[in-house]
Amino acid sequence: MKNLKKVRRKKPGGRKVTIRQTWQYHLLMLPGILVVFIYTIIPFFGNVMAFQDFQPILGFFRSRWVGLANFKRVLHMPDAARIFRNSLQIAVGKLVFSMLLSIFFAVLLNEIRHGGFKKIIQTICFLPHFLSWVILATIFRNLLDVNGIVNQLLTSIGMIKEPIMFLGSNDLFQGVLILTDVWKGFGYGAIIFLAALMGISPELYEAADIDGAGRFAKIWHITLPGIRTTVVLVGTLNIANILNAGFDQVYNLYSPIVYRSGDIIDTYVYRMSFLSAQYSLATAIGLMKSVISFVLIVTAHSLAKKFANYRIF
Repeated sequence: MKNLKKVRRKKPGGRKVTIRQTWQYHLLMLPGILVVFIYTIIPFFGNVMAFQDFQPILGFFRSRWVGLANFKRVLHMPDAARIFRNSLQIAVGKLVFSMLLSIFFAVLLNEIRHGGFKKIIQTICFLPHFLSWVILATIFRNLLDVNGIVNQLLTSIGMIKEPIMFLGSNDLFQGVLILTDVWKGFGYGAIIFLAALMGISPELYEAADIDGAGRFAKIWHITLPGIRTTVVLVGTLNIANILNAGFDQVYNLYSPIVYRSGDIIDTYVYRMSFLSAQYSLATAIGLMKSVISFVLIVTAHSLAKKFANYRIF
């Protein structure tokens, strides 16, 4: 019985580590394990609804089993291609522009030499990340309204003659989603690049000064190459989120008039579940997204290992 309690891993000195010696660490892990089990593992079994004609009154065990019928129905739905395309377009736009602006901001912030001013700018740009989309959506609705400040400003300087419905135009809605999300998150996203910039040796800049290199030359030849591995790592890991277009933002900003361009997988699943009560169909769509996301996660980690020498497992 004692042998069963022993962990085969050994300390550097060769002495075996037993659970009796490390039970405090396991006890500290217990709350986190319980939270994951309750909110992740147990709800996972709800995916069985994707293979049933689920009826709440019958429950999981008495609802009729239909196999892959719900998945076939999803693939033949006229809305399926649209919601997957919208999710992909919005998510890719957010990831690309957010990453580019985060790198640009990190490089600019790194060039500021006045410590107090640098902290002020950093705090101001980090702050939007901690604001809820419920609050920000109300602000943006007022700003982008037909009678809002943006339309009034554009009209006063002669750029437009008629007010623009930014949140009511299928041609503009995706752009609004991408720009507002980038504005909200670029400051916080720059943290990892700022950390990478701290790891560049000051001696490289000193040598560049001796050679007569200017500020832009040092950025191009020292700063950007110095964070290249981090950029590749972040870019490859972001592949896993390629279908997460941001439910909170879209749900708080969209309306039926822009479903054609703004409806994504998560909002569609929400409406199918809670408004139309088509639980099996909604679960099938969500499960398809999860499978695709899992494949992308595996691909992202393979690419990160290959190009950035980064491994989690």
